[in-house]
Amino acid sequence: MELQVAAKYPFLKESANYLKETGVTLDQLVQGLSYESARLAGKERVFEALEDGEVGDHPMLTKVDATKELLSYPIARMIVSAVADRGFVRRYAIAESKKANERFRNESDQFLMDVASELGLTITKEDGGFAVNFADFLRFSATMRSKSWKLVNQNIVNGNVLVSKSRLSRIVEQMLTEKISAELPLEVTDQILDAFRPTTEEIKEILEEKRKEKKTEGMGRLSIVRLPPCMKKLLDMIRAGENVPHSGRFALVAFLHTLGMDSQEILDTFSTAPDFDPSKSEYQIRHITGDISGTEYTPPECSTMRSYGICYDSDQLCGDGRIKHPLMYYRVKGRRPRSRK
Repeated sequence: MELQVAAKYPFLKESANYLKETGVTLDQLVQGLSYESARLAGKERVFEALEDGEVGDHPMLTKVDATKELLSYPIARMIVSAVADRGFVRRYAIAESKKANERFRNESDQFLMDVASELGLTITKEDGGFAVNFADFLRFSATMRSKSWKLVNQNIVNGNVLVSKSRLSRIVEQMLTEKISAELPLEVTDQILDAFRPTTEEIKEILEEKRKEKKTEGMGRLSIVRLPPCMKKLLDMIRAGENVPHSGRFALVAFLHTLGMDSQEILDTFSTAPDFDPSKSEYQIRHITGDISGTEYTPPECSTMRSYGICYDSDQLCGDGRIKHPLMYYRVKGRRPRSRK
């Protein structure tokens, strides 16, 4: 593999081997003066993912530039791992994958097939396009929002889904996102934490500000004071990083969706959960909201909430006999005139 190719696709096994052959040690990469430019490139890579949502293009005409670009990838992974934020890991993984997809357009069909095969995709060339294993297609297209990705709209032959090069690239992008998300965060040493502390602290501050902005935007259409006690309790538990039972998560997602929040806003709301996994959470949320399943679920009735043990802090309005559903509580509370002092 050529150095420039390794630098463009640093997630490949051959690229990792190329990196090993350079003989650069961890100490040199983290602290060596000769690798200061590579560290700066790694930091830039991370901030591009954070601010732009996609890793940028950098000059790789010379061997020095290409080597710096290749080394920036493990440095970026160290920084992301040191931040140790699951939501940010997902954002970084998506940013790397988007750039790879963009570059696939200029590669041969065989190159793309080799990358897909390395990532674990069962694929063959067929009728000017590509045949993707049925199960693989279902798994990796589950988060695609366009109706054109739905299985009923696909050309299926002998248990395989026929796709174009651009669609195969998109599937490989999703596979790469999952691969990077699963690999990070890595275990980091005190040496790594100390070396990148100013950078990681800056990133954490930016992430916190972004979350505050999204929470404000996402909840802006909702009236907090009108929330039924059960939903307010579940929301408070999520925000406090407490474990919420599956039934509670389902109820809250369905409730927020019914009141107008989209899937991404709901995902952001759940990002503070202690076991938050962006990929799994996104899939579950989009299933409940109907993006994937085709069925928009509504929150359970009050009697069901009680049977699940998630009817919290019942108040006077809950107990007046009229309220049978959390959505009814929200509507009734909105009609009640405010008392004047």
